[in-house]
Amino acid sequence: MRIPRVYYPNPIPLEREFELTDDASHHVATVLRLKPNRPLVLFNGDGNEYSAQIISIQRKKVIVEADARLSLSKESPLCLHLGQGVSKGDRMDTVLQKSVELGVTEITPIITQRCTVKLDESRWEKKVLQWRKIIVGACEQSGRNVVPELHSPITLNQWLASSTTSTRLVLAPGAEQQMVKQPYNMHGYRLLIGPEGGLSEQEIHSAVENGYQSVSVGPRILRTETAAIASLSILQAIHGDL
Repeated sequence: MRIPRVYYPNPIPLEREFELTDDASHHVATVLRLKPNRPLVLFNGDGNEYSAQIISIQRKKVIVEADARLSLSKESPLCLHLGQGVSKGDRMDTVLQKSVELGVTEITPIITQRCTVKLDESRWEKKVLQWRKIIVGACEQSGRNVVPELHSPITLNQWLASSTTSTRLVLAPGAEQQMVKQPYNMHGYRLLIGPEGGLSEQEIHSAVENGYQSVSVGPRILRTETAAIASLSILQAIHGDL
């Protein structure tokens, strides 16, 4: 029987009872319907796993106790920072989930010309909280003990102005250079992908003017979520741990 993995955002004490967060308690008690004495694996992003046991469940309150810490890294040796044009519907959720499974290190949502998601500041904050939950859930599912960093949404100009020692890549249909032929960079890769509808020619030109290499992943035009999955998979396959 597979032991459920649960994220706990605070330091995890050993040999001491403590209460899970509201979200984790709901997941354990209501979604998974676990009972006292069932084992759990906890993680908090410090790179370790903690073996634990459910002590009690009372309504929405779940008490657990961890008894051992195991240093277990499933992180890719490749640093991958995905700059993803914000898409509507569940496309963005899919990109976040699958990029975490593929070992992405950082994710920055980018507001581009063709971005159809228009929110005020408070709604952006709620959206980011929703995205963080998706990232945590993907870590729970994939076995990662380090939670990728999710940055606040920024404009494309802000993204392009950021300095980096990573190789800068922008996905552009029809580009002559292939993603699969990228040379290795020990500092990793900074990958820019547009939303549904892609980046405009002007945006791609701006990216190239700011040191980005225009690359493609093949002759076919991919949906934005497919483009992110394919690009990360290629980089992990040739330089990472796939």
